[in-house]
Amino acid sequence: MQIPFDNSYARLPERFFAPVQPLQSPSPALVQINEGLASELGIDASWLNSPAGLDVLSGRAIADGSEPIAQAYAGHQFGNFVPQLGDGRAVLLGEVVDRHGQRRDIQLKGGGRTPFSRGGDGRAALGPVLREYLVSEAMAALGIRTTRALAAVTTGEPVARETVLPGAMLTRIASSHIRVGTFQYFAVRDDAEGIRLLADHVIARHYPAAEETQRPYRALLDAVIVAQANLVASWLLVGFIHGVMNTDNMSVAGETIDYGPCAFMDAYDPATVFSSIDRGGRYAFGNQPRIAHWNLTRFAETLLPLLNDDQDAAVEEAQDALARFGSIFEQAYFGGLRRKVGLASEQEGDVELINTLLTGMTENQVDFTAFFRALGQAAVDNDEPARALFINPTAFDNWAADWRLRLERDVQDAETRRSAMDRINPAFIPRNHQVEAMIAAAVDRTDFSPFRRMLDVLSRPFEDQPAAEDLAQPPLPHQRVAATFCGT
Repeated sequence: MQIPFDNSYARLPERFFAPVQPLQSPSPALVQINEGLASELGIDASWLNSPAGLDVLSGRAIADGSEPIAQAYAGHQFGNFVPQLGDGRAVLLGEVVDRHGQRRDIQLKGGGRTPFSRGGDGRAALGPVLREYLVSEAMAALGIRTTRALAAVTTGEPVARETVLPGAMLTRIASSHIRVGTFQYFAVRDDAEGIRLLADHVIARHYPAAEETQRPYRALLDAVIVAQANLVASWLLVGFIHGVMNTDNMSVAGETIDYGPCAFMDAYDPATVFSSIDRGGRYAFGNQPRIAHWNLTRFAETLLPLLNDDQDAAVEEAQDALARFGSIFEQAYFGGLRRKVGLASEQEGDVELINTLLTGMTENQVDFTAFFRALGQAAVDNDEPARALFINPTAFDNWAADWRLRLERDVQDAETRRSAMDRINPAFIPRNHQVEAMIAAAVDRTDFSPFRRMLDVLSRPFEDQPAAEDLAQPPLPHQRVAATFCGT
C-alpha cells in the first residue's frame, strides 16, 4: 500500500460529510514534494514522485484505501453567521497514522466542486497554493503548530479569477480539519447527537486525557482554550497575521489552518492589517487574541448541552472556562517576549519594560523581525544594528539603558544570552514582498527557483545564512506590500 490509509472521520454518520470525487487534472506537473514530511507520514517519497503518485496528487486516480469526502461545517465570517459552508474546494482523501502514532489528514486543496461549493469552481490558482506551501512550512520550521504541505502540483488547466491564472493543487496535511465551525454546523441544526459524536471523536483523536476525567466535555473545552491561547501567542511572537480568523478557520486541534491573506508584519504596529477583505480591521495583528476568545466563546456555546443539563449551570461553567483564556494567553505571550529580549527569569517590571519597547517600536516604525534578531547583538554590546532601525535612535538608547539594568539581575553571561535569543528570534521569515515576487516568477515565467530557494532558507530560520542575506532584509519603501488576497 503506497499510502497507509486508516480513515476514522469517514466512519461517522453520513450527515458529517458528502462523498465526492476529486477533479481530474488534465495535464498535471509536479512542483514540489515534501520528502521529509512524506517519510514522517510513512509514505514512500519516491512513489509520490512517480507518475502513479502524481496521478493521486492531481486527482486523476484514487489511491487504495482512500475514501474521498468533503466535510460539512458552518461558521461566523467577519462576525456574520453562515449556517452552511463546508469544503467548497477541498477533498479529504483520508487519514494516516504517522510514525509517531499521530493521526493525520491528507487533503487536496483545489480538488474541484463539492456539494458545499456555493457556486464556486472548486479550483485553486497557483499563487495561493505556493503561498500556503511556503508559509505553512515556514511556520513549522519556526516551531508553530500548523497544517503542513506535502505536495504542490500544477493542473495544466487555467483558473479564472480577476485574470486567467494557472491552476494548481496543494496536498495539505493536518492533525484534523475539524473546526469550531464544524461544531456550529450541528448546533445550528439542534443536532445534539451530532455534537456529542463530534466531541467524542475530537476527544479520542486530539485530547484523549479528557476521556479520563469526570467531566470530559469540560476538559475538552479547557484543552481547546489552552491550545488556542498558546497558538495565538506564538503568532504574535513572530509577527504573524492570520488575516481571516473566522470560526470556520479555527482548528479545534490548535493548529494554524487556512493560509489565505496571511502575512508577516514588517514595521511593528498592533493595528497592522494586510487582508484586502478586512476593511474594518477586525483581524488586525493586535486584535487576534480578542478574536480568538470570541471564537472560543462560540465554541463553548455549541458545547452547552454537553456541559450540563441545566442551561444556567452550563453557561456558568462555560464562562468559568473562558475566563481563563486571558491569563493563559498572557503567560505564553509575555513569557515569549521575555525570552525574545533575553530575560532568563520573570521579575516585577518586566511587562512595563517590554511594553515601553513595543510602544517605541510602533512610534519609530521599527521592523519587528530585524529588530529582535539585532537585539541579540546588543546583548553582547553591539547596539548599532538594533539602534539603526529606529527613526529616533535616542528612543532605543533610553530603553536600552533600562534593559541593561534589568539584565544585570539575571545570572547569565552575554554569549549564553545571545545564543538563547538567536534560537527564538528568527533571521528569516516569509517577507511579504519576497513572497509576492516568488509568486510572480512562478505565475508569469513558470520559474520555481525563487520558491525553492525561499523554501530552503526558511527551513532554517534561526541560522545565519550569509548567502541569503537578501531574504532577511525588510522591504524598501517601493517594495512594501499593503494588501494580501485570499485567492479563492
